[in-house]
Amino acid sequence: MDILILAVVIAVVVIGALSGLVVGSRRKKQLPKPPPAAPDITAPPAEPHVGEEAETPRDETRRTIEEVDLPDGGGATVAEPPVVEELEVPRLEVPEPTAGRLVRLRSRLSRSQNALGKGLLTLLSREHLDEETWEEIEDTLLTADVGVQPTTELVDRLRERVRVLGTRTPEELRTLLREELITLVGPEMDRVVRTEPATGKPGIVMVVGVNGTGKTTTTGKLARVLVADGRSVVLGAADTFRAAAADQLQTWGERVGAHTVRGPEGGDPASVAFDAVKEGKEIGSDVVLIDTAGRLHTKTGLMDELGKVKRVVEKHAPLDEVLLVLDATTGQNGLIQARVFAEVVDITGIVLTKLDGTAKGGIVIAVQRELGVPVKLIGLGEGADDLAPFEPEAFVDALIGD
Repeated sequence: MDILILAVVIAVVVIGALSGLVVGSRRKKQLPKPPPAAPDITAPPAEPHVGEEAETPRDETRRTIEEVDLPDGGGATVAEPPVVEELEVPRLEVPEPTAGRLVRLRSRLSRSQNALGKGLLTLLSREHLDEETWEEIEDTLLTADVGVQPTTELVDRLRERVRVLGTRTPEELRTLLREELITLVGPEMDRVVRTEPATGKPGIVMVVGVNGTGKTTTTGKLARVLVADGRSVVLGAADTFRAAAADQLQTWGERVGAHTVRGPEGGDPASVAFDAVKEGKEIGSDVVLIDTAGRLHTKTGLMDELGKVKRVVEKHAPLDEVLLVLDATTGQNGLIQARVFAEVVDITGIVLTKLDGTAKGGIVIAVQRELGVPVKLIGLGEGADDLAPFEPEAFVDALIGD
């Protein structure tokens, strides 16, 4: 019995020992490492290590600012800031006075027109003025674009006066021809460019014409004429369709101190014209000149638009002048243009440009007869002051010479 109990005790001890070994071996196995903890971003960074030199205190005596020697700059001086030059304001040009302009330009006119006068005097000086000679006189006048009706009138009067005169000295013939030509040109016509309205201001002038007649240039030159006469001018660049037309007009204005009102390229011309008159009234300008787009007289729609510009402007005030610019070198074609423009707007005056470049000065007579309105200005060159008031006597004197 005791042996049995002993055996049981031994078995229990053995089993216990074996159990301990198993548990111990399991504990010896390595557990997986936990993931590293996220760094503390709020922690201040570690201070840098102090160098060895900093550990040794310096016992040197500090110098004052007066004792410190500044580095030698080699005589260099501190550069001064650049001087900004003020932009020079361009000086305004002083246009030539209009009085006597045509007299000054007479030689230029004579060079182109003298053939007409000399031709007539030569024919009238013949000993026998037969029918053939009178036909040559008619042909000379027609070639100069005087027109059929005015030519007939002039020849009839000349024939009558020559018959009554009897003897014909060169001086008498010249006087006779001069008187008849002046009568034909129409000295009684009012050639004043009206820029002074009866009530208030500004005076409003609209410039119209076909492409290529020099319309914008004429408007700029007219501004010079008015400034030379002591008038203040506003320019309306209502030619919005031709490239750089507004720039061209503005350049003319800046040269004499005239303000230019313009709009976007391709914009409404009537709107620009309206704004120009409005601004002219606000600043108290004496005259507003409106440059309209050059139009072919065969384009009905464009001509209708020109009528619209006129109607819009007249919402401010009535127009004082509507000047039609014609190229004198176009001759009879200019008469066709004049007729159509006269149907759209009430033409009050004519400007003949390039009169120095043609021998057909008779267009002055013909266009006046066609429209019943006077030639008020003539262009006699490319110069800025080559636009002159038309004077019948000076014009005829240029035709027949001295």
